[in-house]
Amino acid sequence: MLPLVPWLAAIFLLITSIGLLLSRDWRWSLGLLAGQYFAVFWLILAHWSLTMSAANLVTGWMSAAVLGMTQLSIKEDHAAEESWPQGRLFRLFTAGLVLITIVQGARSVNTWLPEAGQPVIFGALLLIGMGLLHLGITVQPFRVVLGLLTTLSGFEILYAVVENSVLVAGLLSIVTLGLSLAGSYLLAASALEVSE
Repeated sequence: MLPLVPWLAAIFLLITSIGLLLSRDWRWSLGLLAGQYFAVFWLILAHWSLTMSAANLVTGWMSAAVLGMTQLSIKEDHAAEESWPQGRLFRLFTAGLVLITIVQGARSVNTWLPEAGQPVIFGALLLIGMGLLHLGITVQPFRVVLGLLTTLSGFEILYAVVENSVLVAGLLSIVTLGLSLAGSYLLAASALEVSE
């Protein structure tokens, strides 16, 4: 693989993770999530075979499709998020703080896992940090599932460096799909609660 490809994937992860944090439209959010899984595919491909990496990509896209079908079936409500603060400027500022922390942390993690490579570690820590930030500033079930999927994607990238097992890849795919199914159930249940 060309050495430029992992860096392009890491930069694309930066764009999609910040886009997920700022986006309020669920359609854009799911598109960004699908793009995020595409970039994760390229970072995992550096350590896993093509079939295992493609299975991870397809699982991520299936998770996005499950969430999208659930969002289509429930009535759209444009209720404001009930968390403080709500502004996009605050979200950008906190994303910048997470980014500064990740740049510093990637150097020390690179000494622990030198075979991973700087772009892979940066992308993994970026997804973990942005996913945790997403979880920390939202209470909506859809946004929580997006944050969990983002965090899990970062963990998958780091774990791909350490373990090259088909069984582990399958278990991570089951966890990803299970998380999206649980999130879609919570979305449908909360929509029924609001309608009653």
